[in-house]
Amino acid sequence: MSFLRCRSKISGWTLLKTLSTRRYASHSSHDTSKIRNMALVAHIDSGKTTLTESILLKSSYLSSSGSVDTGSTTTDFLPVERERGITIQSASIPVKWKDWTFNLIDTPGHADFGMEVESASRVVDGAVVLIDSVEGVESQTKGVWKQLDRYGVGTRIMFLNKLDRTGSSVKLSMESLLSNRLHPHPLMITLPIASFDPQDYAQAEPGIQGLVDLVKWELWKWNTPEDITRMPLPRTVDGLNQLSIIPAGHPVLPELVSARAQLLENLSMFSEELMEQLLSLPSDQSSYLGIEGSDIMSYLRKSSLSNEILPVLCGSAAKNIGTDVLMDYIGELLPSPLDVVHDEQSKNAPLRMLAWKVNWDKRRGWMTFVRIYSGTLTRQSNIFNTNQNQKERISKLLLLYASEIQEVDELPFGSVGVILGLKYTRTGDTLVSASGPASSRSILRDITPPTAVISASVIPQSHSDLEPVQEALESLSRTDPSVRVDAQEGQILVHGLGALHLEIVEGRLRDEWDVNFEFGRRRVSYREGLGAGLPSQGWEIWETDAGGKHITVSIPLDVRPLQEGDEGDPIWDGNLVLDEKGRRVPSPESMSTTPLAHVAEGIASALSNSPHSSLPLTHVRVQIKERPTSAMAPSAILTGATSYILRRRIREAGLGPVMEPYVHIKISVNESNLGKVVKDLTEHNGEVLDLGTGSVVGLDGNDDVSGYSENGVYIPPSWISPSGSASTSHDSAGSSRVKRSVHGLAPLSQFLDYSSRLRALSEGHGSFEMVNAGFRGVSELRKLEILKEIGRA
Repeated sequence: MSFLRCRSKISGWTLLKTLSTRRYASHSSHDTSKIRNMALVAHIDSGKTTLTESILLKSSYLSSSGSVDTGSTTTDFLPVERERGITIQSASIPVKWKDWTFNLIDTPGHADFGMEVESASRVVDGAVVLIDSVEGVESQTKGVWKQLDRYGVGTRIMFLNKLDRTGSSVKLSMESLLSNRLHPHPLMITLPIASFDPQDYAQAEPGIQGLVDLVKWELWKWNTPEDITRMPLPRTVDGLNQLSIIPAGHPVLPELVSARAQLLENLSMFSEELMEQLLSLPSDQSSYLGIEGSDIMSYLRKSSLSNEILPVLCGSAAKNIGTDVLMDYIGELLPSPLDVVHDEQSKNAPLRMLAWKVNWDKRRGWMTFVRIYSGTLTRQSNIFNTNQNQKERISKLLLLYASEIQEVDELPFGSVGVILGLKYTRTGDTLVSASGPASSRSILRDITPPTAVISASVIPQSHSDLEPVQEALESLSRTDPSVRVDAQEGQILVHGLGALHLEIVEGRLRDEWDVNFEFGRRRVSYREGLGAGLPSQGWEIWETDAGGKHITVSIPLDVRPLQEGDEGDPIWDGNLVLDEKGRRVPSPESMSTTPLAHVAEGIASALSNSPHSSLPLTHVRVQIKERPTSAMAPSAILTGATSYILRRRIREAGLGPVMEPYVHIKISVNESNLGKVVKDLTEHNGEVLDLGTGSVVGLDGNDDVSGYSENGVYIPPSWISPSGSASTSHDSAGSSRVKRSVHGLAPLSQFLDYSSRLRALSEGHGSFEMVNAGFRGVSELRKLEILKEIGRA
């Protein structure tokens, strides 16, 4: 066994330093075609961080992998992450595997930290999506899938994880992919072998001991995590039945021929060349087994890059089973920066990059994570922030290994790295060469923060603590744009994505910025819609005196509520802002300094605070009827004029509908407690959407259409996962231990402290998860309660 593979006491960071010379000797030769900018995304507890540890172990980054349970993982290095056993912030690690470099980003799975997934999705070219093969597709699986859709990350690999667990099922996981409409053409690339002893299948023993790579036609057997047997499979049916490693009569043997045939036939639906090749083969059973994996791979890569198929692999990250195979397919199938549409590259291409994440470190200061979209960044580069209209100075360039760093001299096209020393840059800003042409200063697509649904007041302990608290909140919102800070009636309010998010915000303010404050009572963030009142004549005209001159400004706007079928823009907090041609207006922060940007800034200001309730407005459609020009008014006046005009229109419309945030909630309890949980849900204004006997298919309440058809999709038989296909019948004595799942829709305000309530209802055996379901209008009675709560009635 080589030195790098032995499980010695050497620490991961010591080993990293041992390898760093070899690893970065080739950094200057930088082959962009071998780079894979990719993220691991999934529902919480699906095993992303464990898979990251397994990848680091297999790539020789670590000599032994850490564990979430013991708080020893590489990417979950924050004290709060190790204490809670969850990922809170994205962690980026460059990983060398064979000829490839994976810029791997491990992301949180909890919906409260969705901003981290947003920013990662914006800069990756491909993703590995994990599914817990016991649970199947869950609510946040669909959430992260939609985030990848939003940023055009088309190429994905699905990894069915935790096949060593009791109740895991490849069949049900595949069916859940289709029923939840993730992809119409999932393609099984690997088939699991639960055991090499056929008796274990008859006894429904859980586990995974091997994999069959259906493309390369290879067998992998894990005797121990370090002792792996890898061998090519025979190219004839007779040869398969004479294998010594798989006993004759093993149920998986006849399934292998069928699985490979269906893989090739399904893939040929997207390749005429492969279709012709298959049609030219003789009609015996062994004909499909003779096609070389290298011949199939080119068709598979082309179909993956075009998102015509979804490659599906499986394994157990906790046991390091399937990681090697997955890493090979990440390299083979995910795109390089050259495979996706970016700025045209040339030898002297101008520098352009996106700041996708900003962190504060007590020792290093501001750390700006960037993705290079054009040109090469060096320490001598003079850069310009097009969003903030500011020049920035570089202190150092780094490659970040979770909490450890490697200083480098340059970051070439396609790479992901860290800049130290930037003073003004925020998440989503575009950075270009300060000496580059004006045409290169266009702004890259922004990153959209998820909508805040909960808030708390921040109370400094003394007058002298006020300024440090305000500075800390400003810094925190720079690192996490999903944290919104404003002042209402003399109070400082901080808004977040959930109760856990606010807990983390509170802890970070104390631990990272050492400020003295108290958090007030948490309350949900309400919204107001547009009232029904009609505007007065001339409402779109504003007059003022500036510099001794009388100025009249007219900003013609079409303002009305969103109609049924209209979809609000998350950039505008569920509102829809359009230009004179009906095109969506980007956020003011992502626009260069133009008259349209100033008008957009005025619209954002007016929509952020209703004159009736001080609540932000939502579900409002605002169209700018005439494109603003500098001739209308000086730029400095346009913002204030637009804000005043739109606020006048909102004021004349009167108090509109009040909305509160709802959540989709999934509760798992024993059968004996089901009735009490359902009764409690309905008593707290919740609605039961579905009752299930298991939790294989996640439900978020938005499925008003049927799933994708199973026709033409290879779904392995249920016995492939023995424990998942076992009978679930129970006798009456054990019925109280049968798990039932309740899927519901409920107002967040009624479920802020649900954990303690559920503990009492379920005798300590219940669990739940919630995901944001957007804002919904409330009844007149509830509207009055909310207005009283916020001091407006």
